[in-house]
Amino acid sequence: MGKVTGFMEFERLEEGYKPVVERLKHYKEFVVGLDEDQAKIQGARCMDCGTPFCNSGCPVNNIIPDFNDLVYSGDWQNAITVLHSTNNFPEFTGRICPAPCEAACTINVNGDAVGIKSIEHAIIDKAWAEGWVQPQPARHKTGKKVAVVGSGPAGMAAAQQLARAGHDVTVFEKNSRIGGLLRYGIPDFKMEKTHIDRRVAQMEAEGVVFKTSTLIGAIPEGLKVTNDAKTVVSAEDLKAQFDAVLLTGGSEQSRDLPVPGRELDGVHFAMEFLPMQNKVNAGDKLKGQLRADGKHVIVIGGGDTGSDCVGTSTRHGAVSVTQFEVMPQPPEQENKPLVWPYWPLKLRTSSSHDESAEKGILQREFAISTKEFIGKNGKLTGLKTVHIEMKDGKLVEVAGTEKEYKADLVLLAMGFVNPVATVLDAFGVDKDARGNAKASTEFTGGYITNVAKVFAAGDMRRGQSLVVWAIREGRQAARSVDEFLMGCSDLPR
Repeated sequence: MGKVTGFMEFERLEEGYKPVVERLKHYKEFVVGLDEDQAKIQGARCMDCGTPFCNSGCPVNNIIPDFNDLVYSGDWQNAITVLHSTNNFPEFTGRICPAPCEAACTINVNGDAVGIKSIEHAIIDKAWAEGWVQPQPARHKTGKKVAVVGSGPAGMAAAQQLARAGHDVTVFEKNSRIGGLLRYGIPDFKMEKTHIDRRVAQMEAEGVVFKTSTLIGAIPEGLKVTNDAKTVVSAEDLKAQFDAVLLTGGSEQSRDLPVPGRELDGVHFAMEFLPMQNKVNAGDKLKGQLRADGKHVIVIGGGDTGSDCVGTSTRHGAVSVTQFEVMPQPPEQENKPLVWPYWPLKLRTSSSHDESAEKGILQREFAISTKEFIGKNGKLTGLKTVHIEMKDGKLVEVAGTEKEYKADLVLLAMGFVNPVATVLDAFGVDKDARGNAKASTEFTGGYITNVAKVFAAGDMRRGQSLVVWAIREGRQAARSVDEFLMGCSDLPR
């Protein structure tokens, strides 16, 4: 694959970024992708390794050596055909996937991995520019009707596959726009939402019907998840109207931090903060947008959502941004002989961290725990912390490390615990120990719940995860639904 000696001749080339001073003025994407010649050189680095661990490292099992080789040889049109054979939306994964395929790359054992994600990004962007991405409506209709509840990447992938199999597919979304957490949880500077919009247009041309602002079941009052619903449809009505129902909603219930002072004005979930900015970017007029301008911001949580809060706060004009992580600081470089080809534990610095650091407003704290939020007249003014360490498998406080931090805004970005329980309860779906829909992933009959003709996939079934896992589960669930309806299926799994 690629050039036989390419991995020895050529260095890894990273995608570039526009200057910080320029990109902080807007919420648009700022990654400078590889041009055709650069992508060809990266494709040349893909070695004939015999066992391409990248394929298994990728949750959708992209056929990576093949499209690398096709890019190297200049056959871009077949490259997108190969890429689309396993991945409905490479423009999503090519932007926001953390690229576990690159961690598994054979060259990564003792060198720098092939830039697989950047090649994927280049392929799909060229495919859209050249007009190669076209609707693929089914030649024959089955007469079967399928309801997909939730329009995130799992729901979109499943809906597209089922429509191409000839079923009449309707996607229900409680918010006013399609995309789920992909639209409302991912900042525009990481992925502009035009990428979702043109896929929606493609899917509509393939026969998919989208019903927005429509809630299936109910959401408890006070549960802080995005919900623009104007219409409510009961689970019983949905089951009566459709031959199969696939639940693909996100794991939207945020992990809380129930310490003293949690009720103070100024303590919010990240998913109260991020969706507001995305809605404003889309042209929505909001009453009382939650903003960070002129504030000392503390982000509790060291993952991608926390990083997104850092980047958004910096663009708002925060005075300072401090990010807390409960775990100890990981090493800057992983121990490759120990962890390869698996996803390594190492210090990750995002573009949002770089921006805030360049402005001189970022502070990152590790092995730290919040003990109390403090305030005055009901408003947050700061918080109390303590450093922690691991002893006998447990995190314990380190005596004498208590500290107070000034804070006008605290954003809780500690992950998500489970999907909204009342949606599953409305269908009578059994839940696992973590509150997710209980369904297996067996090759035959997978993704079906304990309720007849009701399936579940994506975050709704596996819990909080990556967009690439959502696409995988949506595709696999689509095949199971097709088998259920027709007795067999030609859809890929």
